[in-house]
Amino acid sequence: MEKTVSESMIEQIYQIRPEHLNGAGRMFGGKLMEWIDELAGFVAIRHSQQNVITASVDNLRFIRGAYLGDLVVLIGKITFVGRTSMEVRVDTYVETMDGIRKPINRAYLTLVAVDGEGKPVEVPGLTVQTESEKAEWDAGIRRRKMRMQRRTEGF
Repeated sequence: MEKTVSESMIEQIYQIRPEHLNGAGRMFGGKLMEWIDELAGFVAIRHSQQNVITASVDNLRFIRGAYLGDLVVLIGKITFVGRTSMEVRVDTYVETMDGIRKPINRAYLTLVAVDGEGKPVEVPGLTVQTESEKAEWDAGIRRRKMRMQRRTEGF
């Protein structure tokens, strides 16, 4: 049974606290990577209704920093599915007190649905409903080919 993008989309908000800061007073990149991976996992679990493992993280580029007290918003959605794998896009923003969101990161992760023994299992298909979802699907096909190419080259 296929699912739509909106059925598994998740938005999560965190506030930057002192324990999230690095020595330069900015949000520690590793903490953001943890939150991104966690959110992508939740999106993939919602889509597949299975346990999942992270297979890869692509395009983790930091655009701007986040600081003490900032609200950080992560939005995750499925962009492409294979037989057992799912590509999840996570966009991260800093939200100001007046509700303006400024992008700080975009990442694509590949997660695989697994059974109780850790063996890959099939996932539902994805019904794309909008032009932007179709564009993400098409780009997901290209990203998948690039991942396969990198894997054959030893990346």
